[in-house]
Amino acid sequence: MRVCVCTVVHHAEDARILHRQIQALLDAGETVTYLAPFSASGASPWPSLTGVDVPRARGLRRIAALWGAWRALGRHARDADVLLVHDPELLLVLPFLRRRPVTVWDVHEDTASALVSKPWLPRPLRTVLRPLVRAGEMLAERRLRLLLAEDGYRDRFRRDHPVVPNTTYVPTTPPPPPSADRVVYLGHLTDARGVGDLIETARLLEPEGITTELIGGADAQSAELLRDAHRTGLVQWHGYQSNGDALVMVQGALAGLSLLHDLPNYRHSVPTKVVEYMAHGIPVVTTPVPPAAAIVAEAGCGLVVPYKDPAAAAAAVLRLRDDPVMRTGMADRGHEAARRRFHWPHHGSVFVNQLREWAHQPSPREPLVDGHAVHKPT
Repeated sequence: MRVCVCTVVHHAEDARILHRQIQALLDAGETVTYLAPFSASGASPWPSLTGVDVPRARGLRRIAALWGAWRALGRHARDADVLLVHDPELLLVLPFLRRRPVTVWDVHEDTASALVSKPWLPRPLRTVLRPLVRAGEMLAERRLRLLLAEDGYRDRFRRDHPVVPNTTYVPTTPPPPPSADRVVYLGHLTDARGVGDLIETARLLEPEGITTELIGGADAQSAELLRDAHRTGLVQWHGYQSNGDALVMVQGALAGLSLLHDLPNYRHSVPTKVVEYMAHGIPVVTTPVPPAAAIVAEAGCGLVVPYKDPAAAAAAVLRLRDDPVMRTGMADRGHEAARRRFHWPHHGSVFVNQLREWAHQPSPREPLVDGHAVHKPT
């Protein structure tokens, strides 16, 4: 099976796209052509795939990226058995491709709900675009195959679609035990993801001798705050790191922080960072985002703190520091639960088999199973 994968929004080394899905395809012996913003990401294609550099879409400057994607897709997608796209923006390009194979849209987020947390998007446009985005999703559902990253995305669509969760690789052997002097955050940094709360939590933990390490890229507004905090030694901001390097860096931490705000896009999404903390034996400190709070409570692997409350987050960290039995138990239970529920290879094989099945079916206006359109039960 020949698979063409395309993104212009995500980093070329995005964990879900490259380290999970593409790696699963390569492990299964499939041929992959990957269209991604390698130059803009400072990344190089793996030798095991065909890499094609395209511009990266940033903020309101997206026309050039979409034009570049259209040209690259016109050359490389036509010979594929499956085209896998990862950005809702690319839905604007697909109708203009003259020859297009079976096309799959991997739905990463609730795009319409996420508009409220896009600082580069003018506020009046957020209201105008929301119904247009919903209409575009309904049209895409008629023309494309859809993969969902969350069970919580099902209600957005009229028909049922397979879910491939955004999980992680879980080490088979127990990770090193959590320390007592370092907390970490892993993931993109924005206001909605709690960058201000993270910095204030670090300020409260600094007198206690606890270092706060932040691993991930940031939007322009957050980057300015982070540079100032890093310059003064309040936090250690490592910037974007490849997924493999980032996960090595988090090992042995006292706690992993996830201080997401209470926004619609987060209420039905499992923060991948929470699963990654669990996988690497790190107790979790999270705000009460429903999926994260449910996982932490069920596994007994962390503490839940109120939204926008750095003092509570710092107190939770100190509680873990002062109780080594608690933090070690949470670390062990988190790793065990992650191995049982969130080990990517269990889901990667489902992903590959689903693409193989679709590769041998036409691209109808309605998704088909055994020749019939599939609708959700009413």
